[in-house]
Amino acid sequence: MADWTIQKLLNWVNEYLTNKGIDSPRLSAELLLSHALGLKRIELYTQFDKPIAKEQLDILHDLVKRAGQHEPIAYLIGKSEFYSLELEVSPDCMIPRPETELLVERAIEFLRTRTSKQPAVSLPALPVLSIAEGSEVEGSNPFVCDLCTGCGCIAVAVAKNFQDAHIIATDISGPALNVASKNIEKYQLKDQITLLCGDLFEPLVPQLDVEKLDLIVCNPPYVSATEYEKLDENVKDYEPKVALYAGEDGLDVHRRIVEKADTFLKPGAVLILEFGYRQGQAIRELLEQAGCFAEITIEKDTDNNDRIAIAKKLSLRA
Repeated sequence: MADWTIQKLLNWVNEYLTNKGIDSPRLSAELLLSHALGLKRIELYTQFDKPIAKEQLDILHDLVKRAGQHEPIAYLIGKSEFYSLELEVSPDCMIPRPETELLVERAIEFLRTRTSKQPAVSLPALPVLSIAEGSEVEGSNPFVCDLCTGCGCIAVAVAKNFQDAHIIATDISGPALNVASKNIEKYQLKDQITLLCGDLFEPLVPQLDVEKLDLIVCNPPYVSATEYEKLDENVKDYEPKVALYAGEDGLDVHRRIVEKADTFLKPGAVLILEFGYRQGQAIRELLEQAGCFAEITIEKDTDNNDRIAIAKKLSLRA
């Protein structure tokens, strides 16, 4: 085994994963080898001829075997890249997707161009997870709510790129919020992001002044019953169903969000929702039927699929 070098291993793992039908086999090989050896990806190429010890080969062998069985690479190495950030992930939460970066971009753009400045307010202390115990939501604007936060990818990306925002991130899964708390701590954002465990808006009701939200963002579950049965095995067999499945047509969670959003958004505030590529028209109709939005925009992702809805609340209600 002493003749196994980084170059030989990269080539072998790439070929193995290719034969197993794994997406992006070369990148996957680099990620697995970097993790097993404790090196950065660029260091693999600067140490091509480095021989690998048996202990590290054993670790790599186990990872490659599991990858060949379609276990997601992100779960195997415990991290995923999103919006140029390295985030911790685990099977307790969904792996962030590149499509969701469009939602983050539009959220940041809205916050940066928000013209109406709101007076500072103070909120009562909120119960949060371990890294934020005892903290308080300070009186600074704008206020953002990230529903179904999962590993916290949206909240962390927005907070890193708009430091004046205070973000309340909710999720029904305590284990997922534990992952989010680690990502918040990693990027030193515990003064900006508060985590609450509960179903959508439920943890906000007793504590949050409903007029204080400038922006609500959410990448909710949106896989329909038919779509769920056809999901790739690396998704269906490993990622949490609660983060994917949303009823017969995949819109159960969207309906609940749209129904309640008016209560929490101030006039002129915005709701941004991600959805499945076939759901654009249905989402538009849901938002129109709510009767509280002045502007509704459906935007496409880089693959030219409908991906997010941006709905601006009426400035004045009749």
